[in-house]
Amino acid sequence: MNFTAYMLLAASSLFVIVDPLAAVPAFLAMTPTDTPEQRIRMARLACCVTAGVLIVFSAAGKWIFKFLGITMPAFQLASSIVLLLVALDMLRAQRSRVHETSEETAAGAGKSDIAVTPLAIPMLAGPGAISTAILLHNQAAGMGQRVALYVCIIAVSLASFLILRLSARGARWLSPIAMNITARIMGLLLAAVAIQFMLNAVKELKVEWFQGPG
Repeated sequence: MNFTAYMLLAASSLFVIVDPLAAVPAFLAMTPTDTPEQRIRMARLACCVTAGVLIVFSAAGKWIFKFLGITMPAFQLASSIVLLLVALDMLRAQRSRVHETSEETAAGAGKSDIAVTPLAIPMLAGPGAISTAILLHNQAAGMGQRVALYVCIIAVSLASFLILRLSARGARWLSPIAMNITARIMGLLLAAVAIQFMLNAVKELKVEWFQGPG
C-alpha cells in the first residue's frame, strides 16, 4: 500500500471508529450543570488522553501480543468482529455499547470531571479504536507510514476536540436526521474496513498453513 492510500485508510478508519459526533449527546448529558468553558476544558483533556492512549497502544501492541502469546491474525480476526459489531449498531443509527454502556454514561453524569473516564476511555479511545490503531500500525510499511499513523491519530483527536468544542454551548447545530444519515454512512464504511481486516487475517493464516511449521 502506497503512502497516500495508507494515510487515507488510517485517517478515515480512525475517525469512523472514534466517532466523535456520536459522542456529543452523551457528552452533553453527562455535563448538564457545567459551563461551556468547563466543557471545553474537559473535551481538550479527553482528546489529549485519547491521542496518547492510541499512540501508546499502536506502538506497543506488537510487544503486548508477544508477551501474551497472541498472533496478529488472531487479533485481526477478533478486532474485525468488534468493529463489525460497532458498524452494525451505526447502520441502525445507535451508539454501540462497545463504545460505552448506559451504566457508564449514567455514572459519568454523577462525576465532577468526566474528561479521562468515561469521555476519553472508553467513549473515544475504546476497544474498537485501540484495535484499529494496532492493526494500522501492523500494516505500516516502514517508519514513514508509522509516523503518518501517529499524525492521523493526532489529527483525529484534534477533529474530535473541535467537534466537542462546538457542542459545548448546546449543539443546537446538530440535526438528528443528519446525524442518523451520517452514522449509517460511517457504519457502512466501518463494516467494509472490518471485513478487509478479516480478509487480511485469513490471507496471513493461509500463508502460514502452506508454509507449515518448518
